[in-house]
Amino acid sequence: MTTLGIIGAGHIGSQVARAAVTAGYDVVIANSRGPETLADLIAELGPKASAATAEEAGRAGEVVVVTVPLRAIEQVPVEPLAGKIVLDTNNYYFERDGHIDALDRGETTTSEIVQRHLPTSRVVKAFNHILWGDITTDGAPAGSPNRRALATAGDDAEAVAFVTRLYDEFGFDTVNIGPLSESWRVERDRPAYVVRQNAEELTANLAKANRLP
Repeated sequence: MTTLGIIGAGHIGSQVARAAVTAGYDVVIANSRGPETLADLIAELGPKASAATAEEAGRAGEVVVVTVPLRAIEQVPVEPLAGKIVLDTNNYYFERDGHIDALDRGETTTSEIVQRHLPTSRVVKAFNHILWGDITTDGAPAGSPNRRALATAGDDAEAVAFVTRLYDEFGFDTVNIGPLSESWRVERDRPAYVVRQNAEELTANLAKANRLP
């Protein structure tokens, strides 16, 4: 089973770790304060999880989840993630991150910013438009009526396929938006952001999105 490296142990990172361990993945998780501060989470997650530095989590993960604030993206190590699928969960909150002109003008996306920072990685959008608590509570088996759907976007077909499989293992259908350049459709303040929706509803909400909110 694939080992997930998770860089960022906040609400999203911790919930992805919980869902991943339940699905049978090994998890190596890091935060900005040091592995020793994750003792309680690791005790909860059990023997399939371990704490590490960001660089160690990046090296250990066959696939890596980057779930840090956008303002901290430059602190994510580059070399350990080279060649790897990297799941980007980021959203742009100017109140937290400061204003980024290219995002304010709709000239780029958060995932494209992550991809520029990680030029040798295969960045794919995931888990950015679901409330963190829903990751472990709102999934359902494949084929369930009105199963919740989540979107992904990426320039690498293998990365998109991995997210599609991971979503299914966590209990969600997938809608593929297309390339990273289209990932703005599921960012903050758009119709698809943090609402429960099945695949048909998500597809409709993505189509209704405006580039500038």
